[in-house]
Order: sequence, then C-alpha cells, then structure tokens
Amino acid sequence: MSSLALCTILRHSASTLTIRGLPSFIASTRLLNQTPQLSVPRLKAFGSTMASLPETMKAVQIDQTGGVDVLQYRDVAVPSELKEGEVLIKNEYIGINYIDTYFRGGVYSPPSFPYTLGREGAGTIAALGPGTPSDLKLNGRVAYFSVGAYADYVRVSADKVMPLPDTITTKVAAASPLQALTALTLIREAHPVKAGEWILVTAAAGGVGLWLCQLLKAVGARTIATASTAEKRELAKQNGAEVVLEYHEDNRDRFVDKVLEVTGGKGVAAVFDSVGQATFDSSLKVLTRKGTMVSFGNASGPVTNFALGRLADKNLKLLRPSVSSYITSREELLPYANELWNFIEKDGLSVKIHEVYPLKDVKRATEDIESRKTSGKLLLKP
Repeated sequence: MSSLALCTILRHSASTLTIRGLPSFIASTRLLNQTPQLSVPRLKAFGSTMASLPETMKAVQIDQTGGVDVLQYRDVAVPSELKEGEVLIKNEYIGINYIDTYFRGGVYSPPSFPYTLGREGAGTIAALGPGTPSDLKLNGRVAYFSVGAYADYVRVSADKVMPLPDTITTKVAAASPLQALTALTLIREAHPVKAGEWILVTAAAGGVGLWLCQLLKAVGARTIATASTAEKRELAKQNGAEVVLEYHEDNRDRFVDKVLEVTGGKGVAAVFDSVGQATFDSSLKVLTRKGTMVSFGNASGPVTNFALGRLADKNLKLLRPSVSSYITSREELLPYANELWNFIEKDGLSVKIHEVYPLKDVKRATEDIESRKTSGKLLLKP
C-alpha cells in the first residue's frame, strides 16, 4: 500500500471518534478494530499533555503511623494511567485537615503503605481519562476532595471534582471542598437547620467552625460558638456567631448553665461538635428535647464507652456523619458545589487562611494544626 493511501485510511478512520486530549490517529477506535493483528496496549489517557508531564513529582507519604517524624517528603512517580472517569490534577494549593493527622497518627488505619496523605485541593486539569464529563476540560480550574492530595499531581475520580467559576480563586477553592461541604451537608442533612433555631458550634474558629458560623447566619439560625481563646471567640463572632462562650474546662456545669441561660432554659436544637471527647458530655446536656448531637470530629480524642440509654431522657438523636458518605456521586456533588459557590458569591462568605506552607514544610504545618492554636484554614503550596 502506498504511503498516500495509508494516510487517506488513517484520516478517514480518525474522523469517526476522537477521545478528548488524544491525537486523533491514536483515539480512533475504528482503526484499532479494523487491525486485529496489532497488539495494542491500554492507552494512557494523557494525549498531547503527556510529553509535558514529568516522570516524578514530590509527595508527602508515610510508611507507618506515628508522630510528625513519620512524614516523608519524597520523589514518587507521577500517575501514568487514568481509568474510566478519572482526571489528573496539577495542584496549585492543597488543604490541610484534622483527618490527615488521624491517618498519620493511627486513629484511622491507612489502607496500605506507603500512604499519601491529604484529602482536598485545587488546581488545573493536566490530563483527562476516558469517559470524563464534558464540563471537565484540559487546563480547566477545579477543586476536589479525594485521597492522596499531598503531592504535585493527584489522580481523582470525576465524581469528586468541581469546576470553578471565574469568581472563585484557586486559593479559596482549595480551602473549601472538605470543610465547607462538610459544614453545608451538616446543616442540610445531619440536622436540617431552621431559621430561628439555636445551634451550638464547638471549635468555632477552626476551619469547619468558621464555615458553620457563616452558613448558619446565612440561613437565619442563631449560633452559640465556643472557642478556647478570646481572639478565637472574636473571630467566630465576626463570622456570624450571635453568642460566644468559653469552654469553662475547669467547670463544665458552668458552661451548661451559660448555654441554658442564653436559650431561655430550653437548650439548643443541635450541637455541631468537632472536639470530641472533651466536649461531648456537656454538649449532650445543653440539647433541647428531641435535639440532635452531631459529632463529626475528634480533636481532643474519640468518644468512647457511650451508653445509648443516655439519649432516652430527651429523645435525643446522635450522628457521626462524614461528607464522603453524604456525597457519593457527581449528581450529589454538583448541587452542593453550586450552592457553596453561590453562598460565597452572593452572601459574601469568606475564607480565613491562617497560613500557606510550602509542601516541604508539612511537618511544621502539621504541628501547627495539632496545637489547636491556629484559626482558619491551613494550606500547602507544591
């Protein structure tokens, strides 16, 4: 066959189907089906971007659980193959969350080692796998929540990826997915908040806490916020809390009395608690009849040895929710993402960034978040 004839066949075959991001002469399924004698390896869905991707990248991994000394900043391979519905994201900013310390420290068990930490970030799409949604495009700005985020590049299923509107900066987006969507699902699903309800938020100056204060104000709730220092309590108030209180760690009954005084003796409709063991008992005491205890964090340690019968006196509800169980598909993700962006754009919700750390300084960042002396969001910069 002449070279001219071969080119004609290739041109005709390639016109039948083009996978986004792949050269047409590779992407043509008709051409591959018409030449069964060829041994064709599985396509690496990087297309024209593959040449520009490095073979290795920096990542933060652990080989065992333990203190901050187990954090390893090292070279690893850039993911070289994308499965159906996956995208490769080049991180611009990476969010730090308390759950990262749980996996590092052994509160939760990593599925295997080495394990790359991190659960959220934002950046641009560097490559598209087969079957990805049409709203995800090469070089498009996106935010995501998914495992393995502490790295230059991360492979993410499309059902965890949110396109960004032009009005949302990448830094704000990186600070939002896990904590903001946690807060949003808490007030929509864990306890559907009604306007006028009194709600208690513990650790109100933390990442989720500040989102909760702002969202609760936006939906018309009345928020009592607790935080460990006067500075943090002032920050919670600036972000929408109506009343701010100390924990009164030396006398929890005093804290309970304060909450009951604020609510006219009735108590709060719900508690959103991320502190865990240290605040659990006093939080239960301030709930009104048929109130909801939403325990979603373990900053002071997990709650243990709890007798369910304690809920019976006031017919209380107890939940231990996770955002990843509320949002399990793209159909569930996009409405929440759009609602979040709208809250930021139209209601003026803000994101307080405590500090942006170089990825290589992950040990210092981890020590800072575990100290409970930070307020707002901590980010890593690859």
